Amino acid sequence: MQGKKQMSELVAFGSRHIGRGIARMSEIAWERGEGSWMHSADGKKYLDFTCGIGVTNLGHCHPKITKAAQHQCGQVVHAQCNVGYHGPQLQLMEKLLPVMPHKSLDTFLFVNSGSEAVESAIKLARHSTKKQNVVVMQGGFHGRTIATASMTRSKTIYSAGFGPMMSGVFTTPFPYEYHYNLSRAAQGNKSDDACADEALWQLRLLLKQQTAPSDTAAIILEPVLGEGGYVPAPKKYMQGLRKICDEHKILLIIDEVQSGFGRTGTYFAIEQYDVRPDILVMAKGIANGFPLAGIVSRKEIMDSQTPGSMGGTYSGNAVACAAAVACADVMREEKILQNVKARGDQMRAGLERIRKDSNVGPLIGDVRGLGLMLGLEFARTAPTGISSRVQQNCIRNGLLILTTSVFETLRFIPPLTISDEEMSHGLEIFEKSLHEAATM
Repeated sequence: MQGKKQMSELVAFGSRHIGRGIARMSEIAWERGEGSWMHSADGKKYLDFTCGIGVTNLGHCHPKITKAAQHQCGQVVHAQCNVGYHGPQLQLMEKLLPVMPHKSLDTFLFVNSGSEAVESAIKLARHSTKKQNVVVMQGGFHGRTIATASMTRSKTIYSAGFGPMMSGVFTTPFPYEYHYNLSRAAQGNKSDDACADEALWQLRLLLKQQTAPSDTAAIILEPVLGEGGYVPAPKKYMQGLRKICDEHKILLIIDEVQSGFGRTGTYFAIEQYDVRPDILVMAKGIANGFPLAGIVSRKEIMDSQTPGSMGGTYSGNAVACAAAVACADVMREEKILQNVKARGDQMRAGLERIRKDSNVGPLIGDVRGLGLMLGLEFARTAPTGISSRVQQNCIRNGLLILTTSVFETLRFIPPLTISDEEMSHGLEIFEKSLHEAATM
């Protein structure tokens, strides 16, 4: 009883002193995390399929990462990037260079958050090309700062009421077969390739009608839409983008803030497309919860900027970099990518099995994604609000899961270290929670 009272007091204090702009999916105060699990202040245990929105890829408080951060705290906590180099940052670049999706990506800038990294990428693109405009994708998410919210197209909530927004941003369709077929059913189904062809045609039209290539610095996109619903781009589309960028001297920026560091089954999702980024944006899983993000590009692009034009007080923090070095070691030593393949196949098979259930299957419209970055979108005939109801049922039954996009969609982001047994348990809770929602 005392534990429950203590929890209620913590929640009441947080509710009183944290602004309403921070949304929460639960009124739970967390005490600690361990591996695939979160423990609340009242002693309850929850299987975590959120990973801090894809941050704690290697599980909560991984012992090797914790030890590395603790050790670094006793050495150098902060060595400002404009003052000189520090060991953990140099070690991190040594670890990252061999896993870059293209050998041309050899020069780094480390910052604190995904939004800051995206802004740094846009600054770099504009400065190096001497062009101002940026093309973004319908459904894309790049952050909540003024510049990144100006480029976000997953929900209007991120920009509504904050204008004027950054100018020079143009939007092009993102090819997605499921939505295309729903909205154009009378015209017959379209394949991924057909959707890619149409989206590429729309992009070429945009470059003729709205922003001339001579004014367009970059095209930026997530290879798998994050807040837009966990939708992978068709390979043909990604390769078509690369061709258009090469034709018009436009930089291709790949935002792997959420899809990077093994989440999709390869170190970076773009590896699965055989496409070279000009600039790669990374964050989230890079340091397993420590605030670190970055961009990487070709040296001639990165060196086009004037010294002092980039950086920041906490950029490339030594403790965060030490944690990131440990993450890179864990990825290799624990064969994380192999586990992502096995558990990703297990999760997709489980969701597809549930989809065939005659009682709840008709509620499910689509299951998609790569690796352990899967989305489940409910059918348009499903009751309004069903994703939130299933989410709350899951929480009550001991599973943390997130909704996403403007559609009725759930996203599955378990730790990349999750076990076979934990995955089975999570799928059982989800199925139970879905059945509960279906009978309401």
